[in-house]
Amino acid sequence: MANNLKRKYKEAKLTQKELSILLGMQQTHYSRHERGARPLNIDLLKKLCVIYNISADYILEFTDEKRPLR
Repeated sequence: MANNLKRKYKEAKLTQKELSILLGMQQTHYSRHERGARPLNIDLLKKLCVIYNISADYILEFTDEKRPLR
C-alpha cells in the first residue's frame, strides 16, 4: 500500500507536504501512513480516493488497475 501512496502523489506532481496540507494533517503524520507505520483510517482513505480520483481498491492493493471513482 505504501508504494501506491507514494507513486500517486508523485504522479500528481505533489510533494508529501502539499498532499498533507490537502488532507488537513501534518506531514509527519501522513509520512507514517505512507511508510505503513500507521494504518489508514476510512476517512483518510476516502480523501485520498477523491484527491486522486481512483478507487480504494487500488490504494489498498486489491488491484493494479487505476479505476476512477464512480
